[in-house]
Amino acid sequence: MRALEYSFRQGAASVWRNRGAGAFAVLAIALAMIVLGSLLLITWNAEQVLARWMANAEISVYLQGEATSEQRGAIEAMIDESRASAAREYISKAQALTRFRREFVDLAALAEGFQDNPFPASIEVRLVGGAGSDGRADALVRQIVTQPGVADVRYDQDWLGRIDGGVQAFRRAGLALAVLMAVAAAVTVAAVVRLSLHARRDELEIMELVGAPLTYIRGPLVAEGLLQGGAGAFLALGALWLGLAAGRAWWDVGLRAMLDGETLRFLPVRVCLYLVLGGMGVGGVGGFLAARRVDQA
Repeated sequence: MRALEYSFRQGAASVWRNRGAGAFAVLAIALAMIVLGSLLLITWNAEQVLARWMANAEISVYLQGEATSEQRGAIEAMIDESRASAAREYISKAQALTRFRREFVDLAALAEGFQDNPFPASIEVRLVGGAGSDGRADALVRQIVTQPGVADVRYDQDWLGRIDGGVQAFRRAGLALAVLMAVAAAVTVAAVVRLSLHARRDELEIMELVGAPLTYIRGPLVAEGLLQGGAGAFLALGALWLGLAAGRAWWDVGLRAMLDGETLRFLPVRVCLYLVLGGMGVGGVGGFLAARRVDQA
């Protein structure tokens, strides 16, 4: 415990003495954590929105113009027996046209140029919870699409799945970039700590001569890297919070419309803690790499 206290006390003093050079290490770690934090912030909010959309996913069954009432009744019976439906609603051709004019006011004039109503009748199916994840919804879609009188079947989760795939690809690319920046930050920290090592060369040689434990010699160097990493991570969190606040101030109305009344939220406390620990880990690795050369100083 005394060695740990000594290491952090000496490490903090070294950070202050070399604050000019240490600022580069802190900035390098902050940039790496900003990249990683931005990635997590975007994907976490995107996953929250996708989860809400998937929970409200629907199946739209579009009927052929010549579909009979018997065919429609058979489709509705199949939906009721599937155990995937929480509710269903029949939308006639006239109701579909009225809905289009109400929801797309700017495009309503386009529907006036047709002699006949171009919109098909449909059956809107609201799914029960879990129907999308346990395969019941997919099974229902496969059954309905083969029924006579069905022109097309649209399932919300199909395009939501494609969006989710894009989010995951973005996450992987961002993680690769963050890892590269973290490696560069660790090398920067190692270089800065090595400067501190050379500045304390005489002191370290005396400590070795009097038989000081290696922990007391290398410990302050690792602690210096940990402190620089923690400072960089806190700086990154501050920058991320300011960036999110600016985004909310400028695009809040548009964001709420796009996110169904919600707004972007900051990362959970647990994730923020992981970012701080990650920054300290990167700094600690850099400090350890420099400390391994203590015998060569």
